[in-house]
Amino acid sequence: MPSEKQAAVKYYVGVDVGSASVRAALVDGAGTVVAHAEQPIQVWEPRPDHYEQSSADIWAACCSVTKEVVRGVDASQIRGLGFDATCSLVVVDKQFQPLAVNSEGQSHRNVIMWMDHRAASQVKRINATQHRVLSYVGGAMSVEMQPPKLLWMKENLPESWEKVGYFFDLPDFLSWKATGVTARSLCTVVCKWTYTSDRGWDDSFWKMIGLEDLVKDKYEKIGNHVLSPGEAVGKGLAAGAAEELGLPEGIAVAASLIDAHAGGLGVIGADVKGHNLPCENQPITSRVAMICGTSSCHMGVSETPIFVPGVWGPYFSAMVPGLWLNEGGQSATGKLIDHVVRGHVAFPELEAKAAASAHSIYTYLNSHLDLIKKSLPVGFLTVDLHVWPDFHGNRSPLTDLTLKGMVVGLTLSRGLDELALIYLATIQAIALGTRHILEAMQAAGHEITTLFLCGGLSKNPLFVQMHADITGKPVVLSKEVESVLVGAAILGACASGDFASIQEAMAKMGKIGKVVQPNHEHKRFYDKKYEVFLKLVEHQREYRSIMNSV
Repeated sequence: MPSEKQAAVKYYVGVDVGSASVRAALVDGAGTVVAHAEQPIQVWEPRPDHYEQSSADIWAACCSVTKEVVRGVDASQIRGLGFDATCSLVVVDKQFQPLAVNSEGQSHRNVIMWMDHRAASQVKRINATQHRVLSYVGGAMSVEMQPPKLLWMKENLPESWEKVGYFFDLPDFLSWKATGVTARSLCTVVCKWTYTSDRGWDDSFWKMIGLEDLVKDKYEKIGNHVLSPGEAVGKGLAAGAAEELGLPEGIAVAASLIDAHAGGLGVIGADVKGHNLPCENQPITSRVAMICGTSSCHMGVSETPIFVPGVWGPYFSAMVPGLWLNEGGQSATGKLIDHVVRGHVAFPELEAKAAASAHSIYTYLNSHLDLIKKSLPVGFLTVDLHVWPDFHGNRSPLTDLTLKGMVVGLTLSRGLDELALIYLATIQAIALGTRHILEAMQAAGHEITTLFLCGGLSKNPLFVQMHADITGKPVVLSKEVESVLVGAAILGACASGDFASIQEAMAKMGKIGKVVQPNHEHKRFYDKKYEVFLKLVEHQREYRSIMNSV
């Protein structure tokens, strides 16, 4: 905890709600995480492709971790509070009480998670309209966005639908809980709800897809008061929320961000002088922030709108004020690696050996790969083993949620060596998917020279090196591993008025920790792997076409 000599230091609290846990950090004006806490939250999976959470459970966890990070700190030094969260859908009635999003009538389960794919038929119908708003989401809406989920709820849960008072994106729900103000963030409504910063809501879209009842009440249920990320909400932290969070009443609360966008904010604006990077002395538009956790997001900004087929956006001021945002993504990355590793027959052996060596399972796997590589570079071990990583559909750039995962090159071997190899091939497949996304962005007009990585997977050196080698671009890691929390704290810092702009706060609070360069001697091998990667999806579509003709 800070000493008395640091009494003049100003602190900001960042709260991040991920898929499986809530985290909070106390961050100073230089972007240093002074204290950090984490608490798990519950996820229900009542049936395949249905993922639900509880807003009450999430808020309770927010309160618990926030109290923990500010314990012992002089309240007068805490200047602002910022939230980020997954883009999950929160449903409450007119009295702000939770409403069931399931046929079981379990009202405490009132959140449809971002990764929920129940609305597959609804999104297909929405995309068939070819409405003009779809040009701002890469030409096709994702099942992970909110309009298809709203339509699913209207069609499948009519009783809940009639009782709805408000639909919130989870980041906006948190700022409402903190302030009592129902304002929405420009980030959430632009990126997940089809709002545009110049025209607002498009009545014709909602009427065309069968949700005209949202138009009738002037969009009160989904938001008719929109604030820029980092803008102060209402009169600050309300009394009741202040007591629950352990924070001073009235401190600034910022309009929130989606979690990936907070990660982008925490890394993409960092000062890179002296690191011999191609993006030095170049505009921020030469950078892509990649936030890698359960899923991965690829955030690139531009001064003018760039329309990238299969990549979300362009969204104006959705992350960095004044710049357009394109957002590529992979629906399952950390979740996929866990799925592949934990589902392997040799996992119990791995778990036991990792525990005996006092290492994580992934640190142990990385070491095991070094043992079996012999004279080869580690990456070359998968010359005969190839993975297509879309086990949960493709978000970008193919926008096809029906695609499935593929593994080519399996043998009858069942040992730890084979587990290590499939782990490596899966990481490479994720990196090849990133290359696929970056190439689509560059073909449309982005000029990308450098990747900035954050999130849980950025702690894995193999994951980072594979991304550098396979994309051929240097990877920058932030000094603070918890860049998403720094991004949330940046919002609070801006809302407090201590920084003139988000750009100023990004430059002062985002710090570089390490740069990982690509090994250009391996370029030919990974170019060939990429050729195979693209062939895999061709073959999948070909065999599906054959079977569909039966």
